[in-house]
Amino acid sequence: MNTHKILVIGANGTVGSELVDILKTSGHQVFRGTSKAPQSQEDVQLNLATGEGVKDAFSKVERVFLISPPGYADHYEILSPLIQEAKRQGLKKVVLMTAMGANADENSPFRRAEVELENSGLKYNILRPNWFLQNFNTFWIQGINENKKIQLPAGDAKTSFIDSRDISAVAAKLLTDDSFNNQDFDITGPEAITHEQVAKAIGEEIKTQIDYEDTPPEQLKAGLLQAGLPEDYADFLLLIFSYLKQGYSAGITNNVKKILGRDPKNIHEYVKDYREAWKAR
Repeated sequence: MNTHKILVIGANGTVGSELVDILKTSGHQVFRGTSKAPQSQEDVQLNLATGEGVKDAFSKVERVFLISPPGYADHYEILSPLIQEAKRQGLKKVVLMTAMGANADENSPFRRAEVELENSGLKYNILRPNWFLQNFNTFWIQGINENKKIQLPAGDAKTSFIDSRDISAVAAKLLTDDSFNNQDFDITGPEAITHEQVAKAIGEEIKTQIDYEDTPPEQLKAGLLQAGLPEDYADFLLLIFSYLKQGYSAGITNNVKKILGRDPKNIHEYVKDYREAWKAR
């Protein structure tokens, strides 16, 4: 097996941390792009807002995983300089993660970044995952543990939630295997379910009733701002929730199986693996 030097942007995130583990287990040399002070030789401190550290980090590697971290509404402003640096350094492969639906609007920040990568001359893949199942044990966990409720402006729309571990596995495959070069993939879970079904699945697993409550967007925004998120990013989240509520997140693809040779994880596997997150508090 060929081994590679790979930079993972967002290495402390939900997808990035698992991706780093997969790549290291497979014998690749991994550099962890992080905004935090380095804790080891594999950590590379980056300021994606200013570009500080980017040139040095890209000079160490052959391949890179790109993501726009949470909190930034203008993803293009973050991602474009990274794509440009990858081109300057002549990297052998770029895997960019955006979001499902990003290509529906040619003027959206994510789509502008995708187009720049497609036209860069670099070998690439674009991943567009749907909403993460892991949001329920991270972003939405407080309401579940304190109020026994999932309170979101999602209506009764179905969503083909994907387990972030499948995203990481797909990204690892594409970073290290050139069989799928220059293709983009929408990736989803195996079924489309409602937030009410998610609540029921969590409740059955931890033997506690968990309810779903469709809430006004303003209520979610107030909570996001209270949690310290920038207002433009809170507005971005409300916008994509409005698309979800209209049914745009219900589509199912077979791309996880196409790339990995196995089915993606379902809601029952997810709640079983993360049951302690909801019982611990």
